[in-house]
Parts: sequence; C-alpha cells; structure tokens
Amino acid sequence: MIVHFILSGETLESISEEINLENPKYLKEFHNTHCAKEDFIYDELIPRKKLLIPDLNKIKEYNSKNDAPFKNPKLNPVLPFKPENFSKIFSVKNIQTEERDNDKKTNILTYTVSVKWIEKENNFHIFHLFKNNFSDQQGSMMADLASECIRSLNPIVVKTNEKGEVIYVSLSQETIDNFEKIKAKLTDLFPDKYAAIYINEFSFAVLNKDLFNERMQKDVFIKTYFASVRNSFFNGKFYLAQSIGEENMKIEIQQKVDSENYTDEIILNQNSQPQTDSNFKGKYILDTEKGLVNNIEISHSISQFGVTTNSVIEIKELS
Repeated sequence: MIVHFILSGETLESISEEINLENPKYLKEFHNTHCAKEDFIYDELIPRKKLLIPDLNKIKEYNSKNDAPFKNPKLNPVLPFKPENFSKIFSVKNIQTEERDNDKKTNILTYTVSVKWIEKENNFHIFHLFKNNFSDQQGSMMADLASECIRSLNPIVVKTNEKGEVIYVSLSQETIDNFEKIKAKLTDLFPDKYAAIYINEFSFAVLNKDLFNERMQKDVFIKTYFASVRNSFFNGKFYLAQSIGEENMKIEIQQKVDSENYTDEIILNQNSQPQTDSNFKGKYILDTEKGLVNNIEISHSISQFGVTTNSVIEIKELS
C-alpha cells in the first residue's frame, strides 16, 4: 500500500480517478480496514491526514467487481437530436459584472430568440433564428443601434450537424438582397456620425460571409444553445471545448448527468477542469425523447489584468 497525505480540495472521487480505481467506495473501505483508529474516514477527507492507497493488484481486484456508479447506463445516455418541426421562443438574460479594485459595474441585457427548424439538408439541420425584444440596462444610443442592427438581420440561418452542433451561420438570401435598403433605414434612424462608423463596420461584417459566420459562432446564444452537449459518454462523463467571455477564451469542460432518476427531462451538469483559469458551471435541461434544450444556466468568471469579469447566462423556454 501507499501512504498519501490528503491535500486541500481532494475527494475520494478525485483520488480514485488518479489511481484508476473505478468505485471510490473501495478506497474508503481499504483505508478504514488498514488504518489506525485516529485516521478513520467517516465522511469528508481532512487535509494533511493520512490516506492509505491500495496497490495495483488490489485496484484490479476492486475494478473486476464492475460495480462503479458511473457504469450505470442512465449515466451514460445516448442523447438524440430530433428537431424536426421544432419551433420555440426563449428568453435570454446575460448579466455581466466587472470588478476592478473597489469599483463594480453590472450590465443586464435581455432579449428573446425564436428558434425554428426549417429543413434537413443532406446530413445537416437548418434553423431560422429571430432575435427581438432587446432591453439593455445601459440604454445608450449605441446599445439601441446594436439591437436594431441585430433585428434587421432576422432571420439568422444556423446550420447544425446531426448532433445539434453549429456548423455554419449565415443570412437568408432575402436579407442579403435587401441589405442596401436595410442599411439606408439604419442610417435614417441613427444619423449620428459615430453611428455611421458603426453601421459601416456592421455592413462589412454582414456582407463578408466568412467573417459573419466567424463572428456569429461566437454569439452568446448560438454558441450556448448549439453547444456540443450530445457527444458520447464514457464512464459517466465526457469532455467538450467551449469559448467564454468577450475574448472567447477556450476552456475544457467536463459534463455529467445530474442524476439517474430522470424520465421526461435530463439534467446535464458542466464544470471547468481544475487546470483552467475560469470557474465555469453549466446546467442544461434537455427533453429526453428528442434531445432538445429546454433551459440553460451558465456562470463563469475570468480574471485578467486586475479585472474580474463575472457572467451569468440564463436561457429559458417561453413557449
């Protein structure tokens, strides 16, 4: 056996994963069988205390029992994606808080998104998105302009693969054909010289298909709703990459099923890995029959250059 001194934050689960012991209950059982009375483990691990770890042969013996909780089929579901005839409206709330020294600023942006399945094209699904009902706490002219620009693009066309992961984002041909009229209307509504600069930059991004796709794949709703949440589970979890924040920092996220006791809806919990600089927590609620997302709650924080940015994103089905 090996003597290990428990570190702060370690659990039976995390240590078992490191030593490839499938069922953490055997780590506790082995330790309590061989340890001194004062080192007995009752509930949580206590940092700096001893933990006795079994050798490889004993680990193999435990694993041969094949009774690890994560092997439960309900914790390793094959999540479907059947969006045919899907049409729902979602409310979106995006709360951004910046903290620098003793200064704290918060902005809350809310809007609605209509998601409508249009067709299946080869092995891809085509959706139309309509963004409306914007409300920004800042209430500035530029915020109003940004909202009006987004509304003017409705519908946004999203192409996904058969797992519901976004592949490409574009505009309808009708929007492209009428864009000069759209631009003229925006200019009439916002004649300010700074608005003119914004509208010109907006026009450049819209008319450049590849640039538009690149930017829209970073859109908070699109990258969150069409995230890679339906990959294959292995041993009760899988890992996915996600981008967060305005800088679109790439992080690795671990996803697990919340509980095996689900029927109509399944809850997926997401957490960033310990080696990342972001404290990410996500919760997806999916319809088990069709694999479509009903609700999402995500929070994360990023600290850079003396500024801590906290974000909370809530996406809720309205109808």
